[in-house]
Amino acid sequence: MTSAPFPDRDMIASKLSSLGEQEKSYITLLMENAAQDENVIDGLHRHLDNASNAPFLNALKLENLGKWIGEAAPSRLQIRLMEAAKSSQHPAYGAFRAGLSRSGGLEKAYPPAAI
Repeated sequence: MTSAPFPDRDMIASKLSSLGEQEKSYITLLMENAAQDENVIDGLHRHLDNASNAPFLNALKLENLGKWIGEAAPSRLQIRLMEAAKSSQHPAYGAFRAGLSRSGGLEKAYPPAAI
């Protein structure tokens, strides 16, 4: 019995770029395993870098990705996702950040203190 290949950042970036139902299931499964956090974040950085270097910026697709991943990601990843979204001022990162903010994932993971 052979094991599945360990997903690298390029594989995760390609899954994030197409983001169909199968890809969403795959990424969700990866996010459930804390050992895969580095690979997920590296793949996200790779995808955002590829989007920022593309000749055509699909901001709506990046915003939808941010919204989906913000809703699907567990609490332990929310800060790292926001750090990735804020790591550049390129419009690709801005579109992703807008969707991530709209998802409300960071607020659900870390609710404001009731003072």
